[in-house]
Amino acid sequence: MKYISAEEAVGIVESGERVFIQSAAAAPQRLVNALTARHGELKNVEITHLHTEGDAPYAKPEYAASFHVNAFFIAKNIRPYVEGVNVQYIPMFLSEIPLVIRQRRFKIDVAIIQVSPPDAHGYCSLGISVDITKAACDVAKKIIALVNPNMPRSLGDGLIHQSKITTAVYADDPIHEVLPAPVSESENAIGKNVAQLIENEATLQMGIGSIPNAVLSFLTNHKNLGVHTEMFTDGILPLVESGVINGLKKKKHPGKIVSSFAMGTKKLYDFIHDNPMVAMLDVAYVNDTSVIREHNKVTAINSAIEIDLTGQVCSDSIGTSIYSGVGGQMDFMRGASLSEGGKPIIAINSITGKGTSKIVPVLKQGAGVVTTRAHVQYVVTEYGVTDLYGKNISQRAKALIEIAHPSKREELEKQAYSLYGKCW
Repeated sequence: MKYISAEEAVGIVESGERVFIQSAAAAPQRLVNALTARHGELKNVEITHLHTEGDAPYAKPEYAASFHVNAFFIAKNIRPYVEGVNVQYIPMFLSEIPLVIRQRRFKIDVAIIQVSPPDAHGYCSLGISVDITKAACDVAKKIIALVNPNMPRSLGDGLIHQSKITTAVYADDPIHEVLPAPVSESENAIGKNVAQLIENEATLQMGIGSIPNAVLSFLTNHKNLGVHTEMFTDGILPLVESGVINGLKKKKHPGKIVSSFAMGTKKLYDFIHDNPMVAMLDVAYVNDTSVIREHNKVTAINSAIEIDLTGQVCSDSIGTSIYSGVGGQMDFMRGASLSEGGKPIIAINSITGKGTSKIVPVLKQGAGVVTTRAHVQYVVTEYGVTDLYGKNISQRAKALIEIAHPSKREELEKQAYSLYGKCW
């Protein structure tokens, strides 16, 4: 491969093109900065991506004439700009994004990625972020790659031959690390409640954050757990090392951790590197409900911003303000529900850091319903577990109030009576 500078490499981006940036911790910051530095020469360049870590300078309002953002997920790096004129959100199930890309209904002109150095056969690896990046690389007219010896060589779908790369930059940059979040007392209680729902030989899906880490800490006495998840973090490593997570009873990909992207520390990235136990696959497959449901006892653990007394789950917005994205929540909530012995779980703190109840009479005006009340089953807070499956509206309200924060229950009861008085 011929390597050039980052400034030269991004020179192939032209005004009016759509540019895809690789996801999560794999976002190549050196190339992102070099592209943003060209703002004076570029007009109307569309930037698209999932959640990305690191800075997103192109989203700043002062660059609105040069760049506008059309994102499938709003992460904290672009959240401050989401109310602006140049940042928009595309609500889509994560499993369907590769399809719309491959059908060229959402064309990609340029893919900006970060890969491992080529092996003896000329293949680089997308490493810790295959997700929708594989689809973007399949259809992009031009590919700009940051070739980084620190990027793990993951096994699975993420191989790309050097001949497909248009321009390449070599840089020995550290891969962005995401440290484990501290776990509060209430999150520990939630973790313990969720762990009691998880059976031996279950297949787990869980995301990032304090609650998933708390759940994992209570699984040390479980046996033969498997992992099939859109993403994973350092939290699984102690359970892999102790043999609790071994995947031996999985119906699909037995013995393997199947995922689409990963975020964590260097220890996690070293674990993924050239590890045949880890299969990093296209998210169109990983999050396909028909694939998820083939596993037994799929236990999907997801979070929410708020949930109303009928069971509607909002997890992408605070009222009309977009906070995150649809992501893969519904893919796995539905897949777990259809799995034999499966358990779809919404796990939340009963109140926010400001003391507001997350169990509410009605969702905020404009709030997005990600998981419908017809899909929700288990809801877990630090005060207990409830199963809403098969319950009517009044029964759901009563069950949710029982696991709400004690200081909020009386008001919730009054609201429930007002809304559903004839049944309450």
